[in-house]
Amino acid sequence: MQNPGGTGRPPLRLVLLAPAGLAMLAGLDGALLLLGVPAPIRLDRLADVHGQLMVLGVVGTLVALERAVAVRRRLAFSSPLLLAAGSLALLSTAPLAVGHALHLAGTVALVGTYVVVWRRQPAPAIAVQGAGAAAAVGSALLILAGVPVPVVTPWFVAFLVLTVVGERIELMRVAAPPASVRAGIVGAGLALLGGSAVALLHPRAGGAVLGLALVSLAVLLARHDVARRTVRSTGLPRFMALAMLAGFAWLGVAGGVWLLGGAVTDGRAYDAVLHAVFLGFVMSMVMAHAPVILPAVLRRPLPYRPVMLAPLLLLHVSLAFRLVVGDGWGSVAAVRVGGVANVVAVLAFLGVAVWSVAAGPPARPTVAAVPVEPLVREAALR
Repeated sequence: MQNPGGTGRPPLRLVLLAPAGLAMLAGLDGALLLLGVPAPIRLDRLADVHGQLMVLGVVGTLVALERAVAVRRRLAFSSPLLLAAGSLALLSTAPLAVGHALHLAGTVALVGTYVVVWRRQPAPAIAVQGAGAAAAVGSALLILAGVPVPVVTPWFVAFLVLTVVGERIELMRVAAPPASVRAGIVGAGLALLGGSAVALLHPRAGGAVLGLALVSLAVLLARHDVARRTVRSTGLPRFMALAMLAGFAWLGVAGGVWLLGGAVTDGRAYDAVLHAVFLGFVMSMVMAHAPVILPAVLRRPLPYRPVMLAPLLLLHVSLAFRLVVGDGWGSVAAVRVGGVANVVAVLAFLGVAVWSVAAGPPARPTVAAVPVEPLVREAALR
């Protein structure tokens, strides 16, 4: 792909990674503030924008950037550019409304990118991911309107979950499940989006729909995803499979809490749902896909290293401790210990990834053959 930034300048895709990385560090700092523990930077607004930074500023920017690279249109870069600018605005002294408005514009542009992708490749997987982008628009619009974050959370969940589910639907062709399975996953995904809308008017009813949708997705993905096969492999395929299967399990946990709790907008149940999805499911998926997706964006390999299993294991063990001992037994200390360990796990994986890129491929590659992930395949086809 040509350098949109011009000759002699860093490619735009690399420039846009910097605000996403900054948003992640700021979001993690905000997480420490919310936990009530010492944090490197103490800014009042960090705690307020923590969720938005992590969802739209980090994951949103990365998803939009990957799509822009795959589409190969300069206009497609408007989405990650606006999302990155919105994150920087939230971290500056500008009014919060500026960052909210930029994030809204960036999510609208992301929907436009999916329209382009749909015209090239009309498929259920793209439709599901496009529905996720529509949920991102809904979340940004609600935040701009001043709706509290706990009420917006179902829209955040729908955006992230539908984006991942759309990718898994496309890769399911490797496992060749019955058409009814794919239809069930699509239906559950759309129910997730519908539940987010219902929850605005009837929180308890919407929570029940959200919980049922998440549990259904967790069961269908755990049963039919290609990860069930690749987990018996070695190297990168096994690492990715372990991360994805663990993520599906946490998705089921979040759905179960939502299904039983109904209107989950505060307290221990809210903390459990929030972090089961955003840490257990989403962050696990980020770790799983990083060695495959980031090279497509960076144009540099991110070799798999066995040490990557360490932060993945720390993430899930610390999250289980936080939810079971902390939220389940009502221990504030356990929530804090688990939360800090969650942050350490994310930073550790980021550090390992940077080191792996800098060190280059190992002398004796040990990575077994792995199915090409959907987004990388699209980039190659374009």
